[in-house]
Amino acid sequence: MLVLLIIMMIVAPLLQTGAGVRLPAAANTAEKPQTRDQTVVAVDRNDRFFVNSLPVERAELRRKVEEILEARKERIVLISADQDARYSTVMDAMDEHRASGIEDMSLITDPKRRAGLAGGGGN
Repeated sequence: MLVLLIIMMIVAPLLQTGAGVRLPAAANTAEKPQTRDQTVVAVDRNDRFFVNSLPVERAELRRKVEEILEARKERIVLISADQDARYSTVMDAMDEHRASGIEDMSLITDPKRRAGLAGGGGN
């Protein structure tokens, strides 16, 4: 049993790779620890929605997120949008969350590297 538990502890995080999105870079970011209890809505470059890595139709987005957050104390949604996703699609997702009474949303980004650190080049 212990061996199975250890295997599950190692494999479970690897299975949660998420939707294939290229995150936009942002200079002013805050490092947040990731937990299993986070609700992540992803928007890929083809404007498809994913909730916790599972594909969801736009018409079902609100219902699926409400189901997940129903038993949780904190109603926070993290939005992971591909840098090539249309702005209007990301806003549609945010509007669906607001209509559900979810006001705490954060955008996931990659930290932007400073020019001096990235290439070692000068001015």
